[in-house]
Amino acid sequence: MKTYGLIVSATLIGMALMLHGQDAAPPNVDLYEEQNQLEPTPSPEPPNGPELPEISQLDQNFSKPRSLGPQADELRVHKEWRQLKNRTVNDPKVQSAKAYAQSARTDLEKRNRLRNYYNVYYECMSALATTPELKLALQALKTSHQGLLDQPRVRPSPTPEGATPTPTPSGTPAKKKPVQKHKKKEKRHKHF
Repeated sequence: MKTYGLIVSATLIGMALMLHGQDAAPPNVDLYEEQNQLEPTPSPEPPNGPELPEISQLDQNFSKPRSLGPQADELRVHKEWRQLKNRTVNDPKVQSAKAYAQSARTDLEKRNRLRNYYNVYYECMSALATTPELKLALQALKTSHQGLLDQPRVRPSPTPEGATPTPTPSGTPAKKKPVQKHKKKEKRHKHF
């Protein structure tokens, strides 16, 4: 019986609590009023979600060629250089500078005219170059071509002030074979 009394009393208490939970709330109650007073209202997010970059920024990011390694970059620059070379070879200024250089009478005159030709040639190519890597490669090629024209052992050019002169290697004499003073006579043996 005691268990029966406990079950009945527990049921009555549960029903009483349920009846109080069903009470209607007053119509002017704001459930989020306390939250609004404690926290500042967050700024609403844009309707499309998080902030996205502009189309021009995306174009810039995807238009940059990705590096596939130093050899691939070198081949790409070489390919672009060949395309520029093919475009500038037929330029009238470049052709006239080359013909002028080829018509020189002396070696010194030809070297000076070739320097002028390389200046004209590489200026035309760098004007058409689109990437900074290609412009750097063109500058290096121009320097190397003009460096081949220098002949410091024939007629050294004066060095600019403040620059250190590049040492020219001196020729090394060929080694001489020691001369034998007394030659030994060869004896011929007759074999019978």
